[in-house]
Amino acid sequence: MPIKLPHDLPAFDVLSREGVMVMGEAQAAHQDIRPLRIGLLNLMPKKIATETQFARLIGATPLQLELSLIRMSEHETKTTSAEHMESFYRPFREVRDEKFDGLIITGAPIEHLPFEDVTYWDELVEVMNWTQTNVHSTFGVCWGGMAMINHFHGVQKHILPAKAFGCFRQKNLDPASPYLRGFSDECVIPVSRWTEMRQDEIDAADGLRTLLGSDEVGPCLVEDTRHRALYIFNHFEYDSHTLKEEYDRDVANGTAINVPRNYYPGDDPSRPPQNRWRSHAHLLYGNWISEIYLTTPFDMDEIGQKSTDLRG
Repeated sequence: MPIKLPHDLPAFDVLSREGVMVMGEAQAAHQDIRPLRIGLLNLMPKKIATETQFARLIGATPLQLELSLIRMSEHETKTTSAEHMESFYRPFREVRDEKFDGLIITGAPIEHLPFEDVTYWDELVEVMNWTQTNVHSTFGVCWGGMAMINHFHGVQKHILPAKAFGCFRQKNLDPASPYLRGFSDECVIPVSRWTEMRQDEIDAADGLRTLLGSDEVGPCLVEDTRHRALYIFNHFEYDSHTLKEEYDRDVANGTAINVPRNYYPGDDPSRPPQNRWRSHAHLLYGNWISEIYLTTPFDMDEIGQKSTDLRG
C-alpha cells in the first residue's frame, strides 16, 4: 500500500519518480481500510527537503499511511514560503485534540541553546506531554530526540569541542530488538551535530535501552518503552548529498568546518559522496511502522488509554 500525500505537495512528484507508491485523497478514499496516521512535527528550516526525506522512508512499507505535516503554532519559518506552510501544514494547536498512530519530531539547528531558551520550548513541552495521551509511538530525531530524553528523563546534552560530522559506524547492541530486525552487526549513519548525549547518563536513567551506539560518537538510538518512544541522535533520513550541502555551505560562509569523515571516497571532497546507510534507514523506519501496525489500537480513541508498553 502507498503513502497518502496531497497531489501538489512537492514530495508527491519526487517520490513518484523514485518509484515510491503514493496516492492522493480521492484514491485513498476508495480503500476500505484504516490508514495509519503519522504526524511529522517539522522543526527543520528546509521544510520541503525534510518532509520528502521522512515521507520516503515511512512510505516504503506495504501499509497505507496518512502523513500530516505539523508546525509549532507561533514560530514562523524564514526559509520556506508562507504559501507552502499555509497549504500543507497545520499548527499544533489545531491538532491537539486529534490522535495519531505515530509522530516524528525532527531535529532543529538550535543545539547551542539551552532547551528552555528555545522560543517555542513551552509549546514543545506541551507536545511531548500530549504524546502520552494522543500518540501511540513517537520518534524523536537528533535535537528532537535530545529534547524528549531531557524532558522525560533529565538527561543533559553536552557541547562537543568539535562538530561530530561525517558517517560513523554504529554497533548493533540489541539484535533481538524488533526495531533492529534485519540489521547487520554494524551499520553506518550520517552524523551532524555540535552536542552529544552520554551513555553513562542514559544508563543511569530508568527505563532506557540503547540499541545502536558508537565508540567514536556515542549513543545513537535509544528505546524508551515507558513513554512509547525512540530517540535517535543522528540522521538516517539524510539524502546522499545532505552532508555535502552542509559542508559546502559552511565553506562558502567561511565557517571553520572539517571535511565530513568517511563520507567522500578517500575523504576527498572533490569526489562524489557515497550513500552507505540507505538500506538500514529503510529497515529502521520500516520496522518502526511495522511495530506501530502490530500494536496500535484499531479504535483510535483508545490510543493513549491502554498499557504504556507497545507490547503490553
